[in-house]
Amino acid sequence: MVVNKLDGALFLQQQALTLRANRQQILAGNIANADTPHYQAKDFDFAAALHAALAGGSAGNLALANTSPRHLPGSMTGGPLRLLYRQPIQPSADGNTVNMDIERAQFAENAIDYEAGVSFLTQQIRSLLAAVQAQ
Repeated sequence: MVVNKLDGALFLQQQALTLRANRQQILAGNIANADTPHYQAKDFDFAAALHAALAGGSAGNLALANTSPRHLPGSMTGGPLRLLYRQPIQPSADGNTVNMDIERAQFAENAIDYEAGVSFLTQQIRSLLAAVQAQ
């Protein structure tokens, strides 16, 4: 009973942090592939993904790819995130759509949002702990 209430109180932040961590990986992948010919920069709509996660859809999991028969199959409770391609501002000769200025700005903004989420979650846990200890 108490565990369910604690889980419910922390569910929003848990989902948001999971999505932020996944987004950070996607943005890092874009930055890492800045010089890869024909690489298409990817991202996802954070607000839509969080809404879907809270509604019981995707829990922010990325799809697992088995590229070898020796890989263990992954299990996911929700569907994969819907990755979208970024619209290129200035086309490149090799077909790469990564704009380093945009990627760095998105990466930094997402990192700040992640840290803010961790701080908020920490404060929320401290408040819940204080309430439990007061009884």
